[in-house]
Amino acid sequence: MDPREVVVFGAAAVLYLRRRRRTLRFWVHDTLQDRYQFGEYHRLVQQLRLDDERFQRHFRLDTEQFDSVLSKVGPLIMMNSTNYRRAICPAERLAICLRFLSTGDSYCTIAASYHMGVSTVSNIVPQVCRAIWDSMVKEYMPVPTTEDWLSIAEGFYQRWAFPNCLGSIDGKHVVIKAPDNSGSMYFNYKGTYSVVLLAVVDAQYCFRVVDVGSYGRTSDGGVLANSTFGQALLDGKLGLPQDALLPGAEHLGPQPHVFVADEAFPLRHNLMRPFPGSNHSGRRRVFNFRLSHARLIVENTFGILTSQWRMYRGVIGVSPANVDACVKATCVLHNFLRRTSKTPTRATLPPPAVDSEVAGLQAVTGVGSNNSTREAIRVRETYTSYFSTEDAVSWQHRV
Repeated sequence: MDPREVVVFGAAAVLYLRRRRRTLRFWVHDTLQDRYQFGEYHRLVQQLRLDDERFQRHFRLDTEQFDSVLSKVGPLIMMNSTNYRRAICPAERLAICLRFLSTGDSYCTIAASYHMGVSTVSNIVPQVCRAIWDSMVKEYMPVPTTEDWLSIAEGFYQRWAFPNCLGSIDGKHVVIKAPDNSGSMYFNYKGTYSVVLLAVVDAQYCFRVVDVGSYGRTSDGGVLANSTFGQALLDGKLGLPQDALLPGAEHLGPQPHVFVADEAFPLRHNLMRPFPGSNHSGRRRVFNFRLSHARLIVENTFGILTSQWRMYRGVIGVSPANVDACVKATCVLHNFLRRTSKTPTRATLPPPAVDSEVAGLQAVTGVGSNNSTREAIRVRETYTSYFSTEDAVSWQHRV
């Protein structure tokens, strides 16, 4: 190559790079310099601390709960100030994250309210969400032990009249913005893009196991099969209790402890689903109702979660990895609120309304490809007989 051509090419490359180079003119934009005087955290939030009820409506946590969470996540989200800029304190970082989870507002809206850059908010929210999960999961959503499973089973029998039940399982589609170059992987049967939250819920409306991040196109049964929980359930590595007698039915012999689910899940000896179809009478209709009576707990829990954290009510416009972090944070915060709320919960609840019962009995057709073993069929038939004889209750005939 001619030396003159090399010089011309080099000069053009330097000019191109200079044009592409982003010149950093300031650390903090002039319009954001007054954050400590007019930012939401330094004005509104401090005023809300004087009214606990308004503070709770704003963040979904009261002041005592906010400070409790802050003490757990604070060391993980603390940043050091430099000669160029002052670090955002952990309390303000937590406030920004909770505001996003509780409203679902865009990063732009929150950034304008808190007088900071959009990129700053976009970094804070997933970082704090991961810190909430890492610092609170062992206390508020630990891996259940055999004793924990037995306690859950006792709660389901006392509150929901289903013995040997270890939890209610279902999946929830969390609607997201279509990720770039993702094709139809996240496109679900509802016509939206989503990731799936698979959850096991106990009798107290608390999450005991969650699996987040499966593609929206995957069925609930497929999500279970691909999850760590589903593999452990299939391999018998969950530490489930040994088979136990059903109350008042010693002659039936020990029966396995089971999870309850809807028609989208397979029938197994430790996973009960209703009889398919809707034209049932007699014992099968009673079994479907009793199973639905216990299974609706997980749907009620999803309803509480959605009502509490309103990011679920819209399209979450962040990356799937950050969506997973936000979902896990709300689940562990849900358990935290259930266990620390000052409002007492009722010890027992009446049977669901007739409309809920009928809705729970409606079956989804087209799922007959699930292969059921003889042992699983035997267990379901045993429960079917038990609910119509030894454990029959008056309200199961209301439908």
